[in-house]
Amino acid sequence: MSIESDIDFGLVKIAAVSPKVHLANVPANVREIGDLMNRAAAQGAAIVVFPELSLTGYSCGDLFFQSELLNEVENGLTALAKLTTSLDVTAIVGAPIRIRQRIYDCAVVLSGGGIRGIVPKSHLPNTQELSERRWFAPAGELPVSEIEIGGMEIPVPVGTDLIFENKFFKKLSFGIEISGDLCATEPPSGKLALAGAAVIFNLSASNAVVGKTRFRRESVKTQSARCCAVYVYAGAGAGESTTDVVFGGECFIAQNGKILAEAKPFSAGAELVFAQADIDLTANRRRTNAEFLASESAGTPKNFRRVHFVLSSTHTDFGATVFGKISNSPFVPADAVERGEVCREAFEIQVAGLVRRLAHTHAKNVALGISGGLDSTLAILVVKEAFSRLGLDAAGIHGYSLPGPGTSERTRKNALDLMTRLGIEAKEISIVPAVEQHLNDIGHPRDCYDAAFENAQARERTQILMDLANRCGGFVVGTGDMSEAALGWCTFNGDQMSMYHVNIGVPKTLIRHIIAWVAEEKGDAAIAQTLQDIIDTPISPELKPPSESGEIAQKTEDLVGPYELHDFFLYHFCGNAFAPKKILLLAENAFAGTYDRETICKWLKIFLRRFFSQQFKRSACPDGPKVLEIGLSPRGDWRMPSDAESAMWLSSLGE
Repeated sequence: MSIESDIDFGLVKIAAVSPKVHLANVPANVREIGDLMNRAAAQGAAIVVFPELSLTGYSCGDLFFQSELLNEVENGLTALAKLTTSLDVTAIVGAPIRIRQRIYDCAVVLSGGGIRGIVPKSHLPNTQELSERRWFAPAGELPVSEIEIGGMEIPVPVGTDLIFENKFFKKLSFGIEISGDLCATEPPSGKLALAGAAVIFNLSASNAVVGKTRFRRESVKTQSARCCAVYVYAGAGAGESTTDVVFGGECFIAQNGKILAEAKPFSAGAELVFAQADIDLTANRRRTNAEFLASESAGTPKNFRRVHFVLSSTHTDFGATVFGKISNSPFVPADAVERGEVCREAFEIQVAGLVRRLAHTHAKNVALGISGGLDSTLAILVVKEAFSRLGLDAAGIHGYSLPGPGTSERTRKNALDLMTRLGIEAKEISIVPAVEQHLNDIGHPRDCYDAAFENAQARERTQILMDLANRCGGFVVGTGDMSEAALGWCTFNGDQMSMYHVNIGVPKTLIRHIIAWVAEEKGDAAIAQTLQDIIDTPISPELKPPSESGEIAQKTEDLVGPYELHDFFLYHFCGNAFAPKKILLLAENAFAGTYDRETICKWLKIFLRRFFSQQFKRSACPDGPKVLEIGLSPRGDWRMPSDAESAMWLSSLGE
């Protein structure tokens, strides 16, 4: 199979294990590890990693010098290697390896019925409770580059210069470091990543003390981010000696600074955790990460040896299965505490941006339109907070309800109530006469609710706000958000324009939560009631007349599609540079039970068409703060020609 085929999505399931160790009993550990390899393979893992010295136990002490133990290690490795002939999994186990007159603390890669490579530990701690130099030699003192072991027919490569690759899935290359290697001033994982390793495995047996679990967790997260890699950590736990120390059995799987899975520490038995690594994501992040690229250009390691490991067809058919549940709201954390922190930080960034712009321009007045919808609500909340922090008089906030032919009574009332309850003078200017006059002037037929009818309203509102800002010596604060900018769901030289766009870095799905967060933070029941009704109001530009009963007739999501889908597409298209087929695959998983494949595909095509065709609006967007890791500013994150064609992306979806 070609690695560039259109079903290569770069998804692979990985397992980290903390087995129950039988101290100094290699045959028992072989059985334990073999059983866990079977469990990992049965659950679809392509690679499973075990802790440091898992074949013997880390806390054997001077028993590491015993020939009986070392002989059994070689027998055990041979048995486990043979197990991979029939098992659909590659295993990485920890073992003491005898090389000439010395012993090395090693990670051993078992795959396709053989021992593929051996990586010795580089940094051996020798202080406080740790005395590894008593038994082991560091990797830097290794006298050979390959050894004969376990009756293997050919010598096995050994060293810290090994990158393990699969000939069918070359994206899935991995490197190995051991335990405290991670805490070194220059961890081996840095050079391994620069040499192309997409996954770093760490076999560890670091003992527990108060606070150390948090430190390890953060170290794994940080190193996965620094290396733009998947980082898999398997720690020793149950069964190790507790004579002087205790081992917690922590296991973590992280990617690009996010924990994907972790084991419960201090378990009495084996712990086995799984995560789906996205190798495609790692490759995309490395292509766009300036720090990573700078490190690479400063001196990419050249002397790494490439070692083949085996993956069966069940793992090299990378397009059929997504393991676990993909988040359907990538901009909005599922965890309430984390979500609250994201909302707080996003709001602070928006406020800080506006504070700086107000201070720079010495402006004491701003004008903005308040529609009773989500975007203008967040904008006025940001403005109110910015004025408060600068000690400016709230009378300088000129908020206007600008009802037109499509305005419903519900949104009009909410707009006026919101301003009043925020202590801002509620002002209203109807645009109906001006729009009617303008449409008459251009000979537009009555009762023709086309784009000209809609855009005339948006441009009339913008003209009024611009003139009002001039009159009070201030500037217009824009209200449009990032989701609308992605779709071009705004009127060019209408609501697309302002002097400062406070919401431009915030997607629609997050705006609801920020408003809810502000409502809770303010602790004002009246304000909270109005904000909740605004959150519950259907999203609409209100540019077409309401229904006979006065309800909103024009609902945005009926026209361009659900924002939860479009924000999902935006995140994975711009943030991860995923191909349409992969986005479709992930969306099917994320929205299972909500949207079927046909529906998702329909809106994905609309997203792509609009994203490409509406770039000219983003190319002319006003200043505004970047809030999330994804942004669409033509001066920053997203630089794209306005006449780029979407045909290639659409054709991949069968169009």
